[in-house]
Amino acid sequence: MEVKYNNIFDAHCHYDDEWFDGDRESIISALPQKGVCGVLTNATDLENVKTVIDLCERYPYVYGTAGIHPECLEKLPPNDFINQIEKLCKHNKIVAIGEIGLDYHWDIPKEKQMPIVKAQLELAKELDMPVVFHDREAHGDTMELLRYYQPKGLLHCYSGSVEMLKEVVKLGLSISLGGVVTFKNARVPVEVAKAVPLDKLLLETDAPYLAPVPHRGKRNDSSLIAYTAEKIAELRGMDTQKLIDITTENTKSLFKIC
Repeated sequence: MEVKYNNIFDAHCHYDDEWFDGDRESIISALPQKGVCGVLTNATDLENVKTVIDLCERYPYVYGTAGIHPECLEKLPPNDFINQIEKLCKHNKIVAIGEIGLDYHWDIPKEKQMPIVKAQLELAKELDMPVVFHDREAHGDTMELLRYYQPKGLLHCYSGSVEMLKEVVKLGLSISLGGVVTFKNARVPVEVAKAVPLDKLLLETDAPYLAPVPHRGKRNDSSLIAYTAEKIAELRGMDTQKLIDITTENTKSLFKIC
């Protein structure tokens, strides 16, 4: 895609992923020339957060998170992981606790997931930091947690209904949408893209996953967010660059990025 837009902020990606091992530096270094002004790359455990912090320190436009993803519980250290996350959050470019959440798609016992996500939500409240929340096939329990803890933050790659969206927004949370909205049978994501208040909308890639059409099935990166922005702008009947500018400002405001 030719560079049509600027000021793009990718609110959720994973540049620590092994899919980038062969060309990570060249991909990230080229992002500003492709209209990308910022990315938020998310840790999923206490090992890959080292790569996240390294990228934050090497690139001024890269920011990060620290947290334990529900798919990474087998990597949980035997000692006090919450104290470790708290220490990591002191880094000036770690701007949220994440990626945390619930995942009922995989065979991960709920009783193992719940204590970990609750501890991290409590830490977020103590530190007054936003969370980046993963909700996969766990809408009911996700909403119970959000109602109880009332965190600031983001439901990334939002997959819930328009009705759930209304409550999420009422709780003060934002959502991010990615390449799924461009998929052929994406009926509910399209409805959500039309319904979400503009001040609660962020754009993401979840790179290297979920590349938008016409790159579906290939490796995703932050430059491809333009396809998602174009689709959402079309659905909402607005200018694509204006949508990008609004969502970038929303991202910076949510994560207190100057």
